[in-house]
Amino acid sequence: MRTIILGPPGSGKGTQSRLLERQYGAQHVASGDLLREAVEKETELGRKAKEYMDSGTLVPDDLVLGIVTERLGRVDCTNGFILDGFPRTPAQAQELDSLLAQEGRPLDHALVFEVAEDQIIDRLMGRRTCSNPACGRTYHVKFKPPRVDGVCDSCGSSLVAREDDTPQTIRKRIDVYDEQSGPLVEFYRRAGLVRSIDAGGAPSDVFDRIARVIEADAR
Repeated sequence: MRTIILGPPGSGKGTQSRLLERQYGAQHVASGDLLREAVEKETELGRKAKEYMDSGTLVPDDLVLGIVTERLGRVDCTNGFILDGFPRTPAQAQELDSLLAQEGRPLDHALVFEVAEDQIIDRLMGRRTCSNPACGRTYHVKFKPPRVDGVCDSCGSSLVAREDDTPQTIRKRIDVYDEQSGPLVEFYRRAGLVRSIDAGGAPSDVFDRIARVIEADAR
């Protein structure tokens, strides 16, 4: 299984990636996590990326592709991968396609998550994260509440909401996603890889829809 997941913030990409990883053995590869890991480990690519991140500018495509390429080459991606957060542009998608073609492992799908705006706002405004950096466990006041309100089950630290999880900010992030993702979705649509997923509702229901798509394609 080799796929990418596209969707607005709050559409459940991370949640579904972890479920797919567990079910199919494909490794969840999140580009944001990769960048942070490369910077923390002070790899050559990480040091270069840090210069851009510290200055508040976008990390160039070639650096991001290099970091992603290194990750996809690890042994735990032998059974496939689920790319989350990369590519972000048709140019990145073209570079990724060329790389995967050279290695003989092209993408199987581009899963495009579709969720109503009111559901996204409800999901994001209900997110809570453990304030202890060493823990970082996540919760949701409605869908995944802690045993004690406002307290982390794992370490007992207080739970906090993200400062940017407000209706106005969330709508702006959705607008940015819609503007940026259009050309990328079209790129994969032309390649015949797009599979539209109704990502509304309970995570288990969304996963069932994804599994049906994947298994239908595998026949």
